[in-house]
Parts: sequence; structure tokens; C-alpha cells
Amino acid sequence: MADASVDAVWFARGGYGSNRIAEAAAADLSPAARAKTYLGYSDAGFLLAAFDRQGLDVAHGPMVQDVARPGGEAAIHRALDWLVKRDGAALEPGLAPGKRAMAFNLTVLSHLIGTPVEPDFAGGELLIEDVAEHEYRIDRSMFHLTGSAAIRGVSAIRMGRMSEIPDNDPVFGSDAESIVRDWCERSGIAFGGHADIGHDAANRVVPFDLARN
Repeated sequence: MADASVDAVWFARGGYGSNRIAEAAAADLSPAARAKTYLGYSDAGFLLAAFDRQGLDVAHGPMVQDVARPGGEAAIHRALDWLVKRDGAALEPGLAPGKRAMAFNLTVLSHLIGTPVEPDFAGGELLIEDVAEHEYRIDRSMFHLTGSAAIRGVSAIRMGRMSEIPDNDPVFGSDAESIVRDWCERSGIAFGGHADIGHDAANRVVPFDLARN
């Protein structure tokens, strides 16, 4: 981050334990650290949140490890096209030019709410995705998320892919989209529809401040 010869930090993988270093990583930032772009997703969302809070240029998007996924080569090219050329074709197609948008793994986001790395959500569009979480866990996360005063300041929530949802006994009774829609309605947050993000090779880039890019 402090090396001025490096233009961007591209996270190799999600990074279990990113929450343990996020606050410290965003402290005492050098001018070189502030001049970079940071790209990743999943547990790296803790770092993206902390860096965004400090005004750094961050984006949700494919990571190096995604090359191992089926179709992963396309994900890698998409990330590099954004990092190197700011190619608009790499972006999530529903993003509005000049409007703030933020994208997070739902479980990661629900855990960073109320912590020192929580960014400013006011007026922005929030995109969420998740993987390998039971429906009742998605319900818990949405309860916590939409109960936050900070989150209630977003313009809308859009739902990315909730993939690899494990079977549950007994059946929970609501699918992931119904859960997200229900908690949006309960909390008065607009449900903005679907988003082309997820834990897969089709994952799109979401800069948190598109106006800056």
C-alpha cells in the first residue's frame, strides 16, 4: 500500500481474518496508499469498507483466485480490464453513472455494521450477495442489516446471487429473494431488483464511487 510504484492492490482471495486487520490497515495511510485502487470481494469486504471510510478508491470485483472457477479466465480479464483500462464493459450493468454504489457479501456486511470500519452508506445503492448460507442465516443477516439506521439511509438494496444454499430440515419456508424483499419492505428500504454479482466467475465490478472513476 505504501509503495508508490504500485498502482493497484488486487486481492488474491477473499481472506478469512480480514476483519482482524481491517482497522489497522486503514490507519495512518500514506499518500501512496491513498493514490491506489483496491479490488476484491468476499471477506476482503472488511478491507474495502475500512478503506472506503478513509476515502480510498475501492471496488468489489473478481479476485485472482477466481481463475480456478469454471469460466474463471473471463473473470480475470474482467478485473484487469477494469484495473488497467477502466473498461465500462466490466461493470455491473445496473450502475448509474455518477451515483454511489457499494457491493458486499451479505454475511460480511452484517458483521461489519456498527464497527469502526463501517463506511458511509447514505444515499448510495447497496448490492448484496452470498454463498453457502442457509436461508435462516440469510434471514438473520437481513434482520440485522435492515435494522441498522445507517443502512436505512441507502437509496435501495439490490440482490445479487445467493448461491449454494444448503438444504435445511425443517424447510425454512421462504427462499432467499422472498427473505430479502420481506426485510426491505419491513424496514422501508426500496428493493431495487437484481444485481449481477456473486461468488462465481460471472461476478461484475462495482466501484464504490463511480464518479471518481
